Amino acid sequence: MSVSNVSWAYLLLAGLSEIGWAVGLKYTEGFSRLLPSVATIAGMLVSFYFLALAMRTIPLGTAYAVWTGIGAVGTVILGMILFGEPRDLPRIACIVLIVAGVAGLKVLHRG
Repeated sequence: MSVSNVSWAYLLLAGLSEIGWAVGLKYTEGFSRLLPSVATIAGMLVSFYFLALAMRTIPLGTAYAVWTGIGAVGTVILGMILFGEPRDLPRIACIVLIVAGVAGLKVLHRG
């Protein structure tokens, strides 16, 4: 795996960890529950760590946009599954647009 591929793997791990801590926030009930709070903070630390590693070779703007895109899409999908959030067509279309933007940034990345 090349250095660039490793950085993209780090970025994927950062994004997946972001999903974990974002969903975890719901379970902390305002950081009033110990175990969900500890898990959420751990997820934050892991996410930021892998984001920092990815940004060694991936430009800041690209890394940040991809990281937040992965987090946003995953969190919306889990919100639909876990919390019964709306699943209407406009919402799905917006998710598709985010995925297209993230994929576009990956395809356009040089290096």
